[in-house]
This record gives sequence, C-alpha cells and structure tokens, in this order.
Amino acid sequence: MAGGLDQAVARASALGLDCFALFVRNQRQWASAPLREEAAEAFRVARCDSGLSPVVAHGSYLVNLAGEDPTRSRSIGAVAEELTRCSCLGIEYLVIHPGAHADLDEGIARIAAGIEDAFAAAEAAAPITTMLLLETTAGQGRCIGHRFEHLAAIRDACSATRRRCVGVCLDTAHVFASGYDLRTPAGYRAMMCEFDATVGRAQLRAIHLNDTLKPLGSCVDRHAHIGLGEIGLAGFEPILRDETLAEIPLILETPKGDDETGQPWDAVNAQTARRIAAGKPT
Repeated sequence: MAGGLDQAVARASALGLDCFALFVRNQRQWASAPLREEAAEAFRVARCDSGLSPVVAHGSYLVNLAGEDPTRSRSIGAVAEELTRCSCLGIEYLVIHPGAHADLDEGIARIAAGIEDAFAAAEAAAPITTMLLLETTAGQGRCIGHRFEHLAAIRDACSATRRRCVGVCLDTAHVFASGYDLRTPAGYRAMMCEFDATVGRAQLRAIHLNDTLKPLGSCVDRHAHIGLGEIGLAGFEPILRDETLAEIPLILETPKGDDETGQPWDAVNAQTARRIAAGKPT
C-alpha cells in the first residue's frame, strides 16, 4: 500500500496475480490517519479496472481480543475501524489473529464477545459488508486458534446473526507448525475431515499459502518460499490439487524481495504454486 491503497492493485496486477491481500492501515500502530474518500475511490476504481477478486485485508498485528484492558478495548476499536475501512473499500474479507489468553475457555469467550462489540461499533457508523476471518495460528505461547475446535468454539459463542459474518482463514505454515501434517494425501484428507467436522467447510473463505522453515509440530511461525521449506514441493500437491478449493483465494505471505535472477519472489511463488496445481514440473 506504499504510495496509496490503489498502488496495491497496480502491484498485484504487475505480478500477474488473480487476487491479493493488503493492510488498510498501519498494522503496527494503534493510531492511524482517517481514510480519505478520494483514496478510497481511487482504490475502488483501480480494483474494478483490474478484475482482481477477491481482496483480503489483514488486521493489525497488535490486536488481541482475548487480552486485558487497555489492549482489549483498543483491539475492539481497531477491528471495528478496519471493518469500516474494508466495507468502504469494497474488500470482501478481513483476517485477524484470534488472540491470546492463559485460560482457553475464558479466552474464547472474550474473543467472541470482542467480535460482537467490534461489529456493533462498526455498524453504528456505517453498514458492514466485509466478512471477518479468524486465522489458524501456529500454537506459539498462549495464542488461541491452533486447533480447529478453538475456531469452531469462537464462532459458536457468537450470536446467530454475527456467526454469519465470521469465517476462517487457514494458514498452511501455521497448521503444519501446530501439528497438522498436510504433506501427504492421507494426512491432508485427515486434516480436512477434522476441519469439516469441527468448523465446517463452508466457513473456509481464504488460505494463506506458505511453506515453513520449522518442522512439523514445532509451534514456531517462520514462513518460507513455496517448496523451499519443511512442507516442500510435493507437500503442497494435496491442497493445490483439491478441486473443492478452486474458488478459495490463496494468499502468499512468503518472504519478499527478488530471487537470484532478479524475479520478484511473489511472482516466483505464484508460478510455483500454479505449476504444482497443474501437475507440471517445477
């Protein structure tokens, strides 16, 4: 988004991507400048002209809906502001990390209540059309969300009305770090069967497609380029060849910069993923 939100559209188009993700405000500060209407209009026009769809926003890294005040109240305000911005920009999904708490049950209850409060605050200002997605986590520290049943419990604790506005984003590096081995067809099927039985496939709205530097069950979040980590090229075949996920946006959160030939890593990783999906040599 450097240089303006509309520049994210231009960069995604230049990389040959089909969809993209971005931050809609500074992700490492609580305070942010208001969204100017001219900036919002420039983004909407650029996105419409590009044909890129869907667009996924990522919430602030500071957000912890399970935390103690003042962090929790600030987190609710930040999620409400980002829901408002995303709706103004026409962005379909906003991904957030659920939160962290020493007590799992209390943390889940606090996250669900925080979601309710954030939507209520946002809807008091303007209609909200953006869906909130809870991201799977790597299992580090006290973070909630590294088991599918955590995400299901958060949704179940929300009101029926709000539940329809809350889905899930699955991160391949995170689920691998938390112990789900998706590298083989059998392991992938087992993981998705568990997801279906707890969360429900209809709630899966986005996937963060990342390899990882750390081994299975490490509970450490360290992303790597597709095929260059512990998941490996063959390890991405089950998920990339799953035709039931054909309409789900795959978002790369792999390291940035250029490879040794000067090609942008985002373009390289996208091409690698496409070749794996098509069954072509990589």
